[in-house]
Amino acid sequence: SKAIVVTEHFGIRIPPGANLAGMTPILCAGITTFSPMQHWHLQPGQRVGVIGIGGLGHMAVKVGAARAAEVTAFTTTPGKVEDAKRLGAREGVLWSDTQAMQRLAGSFDLMIAAVPEAFPIQQFMNLLKLDATLVNVGALGEVGGLNGMANGFGRRSLAGSMIGGIAETQEVIDYCAARNITADVEIIRPDQIDEAYARVEGKDVRYRFVIDMGAA
Repeated sequence: SKAIVVTEHFGIRIPPGANLAGMTPILCAGITTFSPMQHWHLQPGQRVGVIGIGGLGHMAVKVGAARAAEVTAFTTTPGKVEDAKRLGAREGVLWSDTQAMQRLAGSFDLMIAAVPEAFPIQQFMNLLKLDATLVNVGALGEVGGLNGMANGFGRRSLAGSMIGGIAETQEVIDYCAARNITADVEIIRPDQIDEAYARVEGKDVRYRFVIDMGAA
């Protein structure tokens, strides 16, 4: 579409001159990860863990770093460990790194899980400080494997969050535009969608595909 009619309340203003391809995923991944940081009041200097560095997780790393939090990113992909640092994380950690997981136990003020499928979550609950929260924004099915005793001793919480309202979405757009934060995107044509989907399944995207609907 060259134009669309929408009720004004539901319109989001993109600042003039913004990189539209880079801003578009902020309407999804940006607000989804920004909202829990707002709700749980992530402060400068606090430690936030981001579980999964993909379409959602890479924006969580960028936004967390912009808030002057100390970001640690957790990934199953060795090639993303150094990439996490480029995105703004202080450290990138492989899930399989047992020593690192033990070293980080009880050290995070907030964790955001951006993994799209269910995964063993207790190992990350163990990384929370007393009274801290792990917010799941990725897996939409059952989340199991929790240890009631371990979480009870730490008074740790597991919470969920979706996207955000219109006002908060406008807030994250303005926040990112003011700081020149955009998603890492690869622009594709409509006839490349099947190929792109296969690449998403193969974890071969850094980190969002954006479809150019005007391309031939």
